[in-house]
Amino acid sequence: MSHRESFKIRSLADLGALRKALEAARREAAERAARELAAQREAARRQRAEQDLFQRSVGQVQPIADKGLAELDMPRPEPIPRQREADEAAALAQSLSDEVNLESLLLTDDGLSFRRPGIGPDVVTRLRKGQWALQGQIDLHGYNRDEARLMLGQFIQESHRRGMRCLRVVHGKGHGSPGRQPVLKAKVQRWLAQSAEVIAFAQASGPQGGAGALVVLLAAS
Repeated sequence: MSHRESFKIRSLADLGALRKALEAARREAAERAARELAAQREAARRQRAEQDLFQRSVGQVQPIADKGLAELDMPRPEPIPRQREADEAAALAQSLSDEVNLESLLLTDDGLSFRRPGIGPDVVTRLRKGQWALQGQIDLHGYNRDEARLMLGQFIQESHRRGMRCLRVVHGKGHGSPGRQPVLKAKVQRWLAQSAEVIAFAQASGPQGGAGALVVLLAAS
């Protein structure tokens, strides 16, 4: 049955019913349009309110001109574990004591040399004569005790990690210290003797620094 056939008018009553149906449909359409218009106006009002709030919060803004540049997804740098580094530095500083009696820790001799058990005296002799090729050095001049201890510990650990064997540690002769005594000299010896990576050390030969430096031998990594 077609749409026209479904509304056959047989009497005035049918005409009145049709008129009422059409009016109801128009009212429904008008109400729906009114609701949609009201929703659009409310959305626009909220957007203006948000923009006004943003402008009041940050002030006048100037849009950035589009220069047509490509947005590249560059790799981000690896995060730096600051807290872990601080913890490791604190643990390293605490592991190297100033109060250790070097003579009671390991055997030494009167030539300011040091070797762990199992390391032959010929190793110390070669260190004294400068027969080992130096692969790195650290100069502790100008640093206080805590700074020097931390820097020395980190230097030894990093050198060992990189596979270095022979190092020079410059502690100075103490000419600028009170009483012209080498303050760091004895401390450096104690710190080195407590480092597990160090297997021997001896006072440097004249060309390598003499009484102001030590030549240090590390264990193989």
